[in-house]
Amino acid sequence: MKPSTFSLVAFDPKTGDLGVAVESKFLSVGAVVPFAQAGIGAVATQAWANTSYGPRALRILKRGLTPKQAAARLVALDQHAAQRQFGIVDARGRAFSYTGKGCYDWAGSRTGKNFAAQGNILAGAAVVAALVETFGKTRGDLAERLVAALAAGQAAGGDQRGQESAALLVVRRKGGYGGFNDRYIDLRVDDHPAPIDELKRLLDLHHLYLGKTNPTDILPIDAKIACELQTLMHARGYYDGALNGAWDTATQKAFREFAGVENVEERLLDGAFIDRVVLDFLRARFAPEMQR
Repeated sequence: MKPSTFSLVAFDPKTGDLGVAVESKFLSVGAVVPFAQAGIGAVATQAWANTSYGPRALRILKRGLTPKQAAARLVALDQHAAQRQFGIVDARGRAFSYTGKGCYDWAGSRTGKNFAAQGNILAGAAVVAALVETFGKTRGDLAERLVAALAAGQAAGGDQRGQESAALLVVRRKGGYGGFNDRYIDLRVDDHPAPIDELKRLLDLHHLYLGKTNPTDILPIDAKIACELQTLMHARGYYDGALNGAWDTATQKAFREFAGVENVEERLLDGAFIDRVVLDFLRARFAPEMQR
């Protein structure tokens, strides 16, 4: 079975982010197609996918060669190149896409500054055109633009055989959890009747739990908010002190523990401040406790 797929690899010159978004009527497409390395490039390898293309292409890009040169080297060493399809973009926005003559119709691609879009066994060329058009006109960060493009590709017909899985990989220097790696966003929907919709939902959760605080969302913790949080934590069993609105050591310790359990520790702020996103999330999730 071939990963009959449509994908988009892209570079965001404003942030330096590199990413891959992909959808397919194929189980766990995210385990096969996307590869990326911060500061180097992003690769999608599909059709009768050769998964060695991902790491090999990134090594070639790291030596300073262009995506087109990398593609030529990959194809030259592969006796089954006619059945491969792949797209490459580097950290300078240069892009290249290859579709072997043996790929099943409709198969093709479009490339431009900062992106390469490609697909095989698609409803038609309109799928790739929708990827490109939507990516170009959508505003927001790279992840949002990539997922919007996927949705547009599906709306234009998508994979001829239907839907099953989708994935999103975005890399950023020290962008991973705790800043220890560059895997900023790595989300996969392995088997789902509406995988792109589910991918959107997961991306929203990623932004909630792991997104960085916008300076405009920093709120001072006054006595009212402190008492609100104390009441919530008391109801949930994290705090047994007075409900007095004091943001004291005991309250802060309880809140750090509570935030960790609710997976919002990446949004904790020093001092008597709270991220508005965190406060809104807690209010929505635990409204009855916070209204007592």
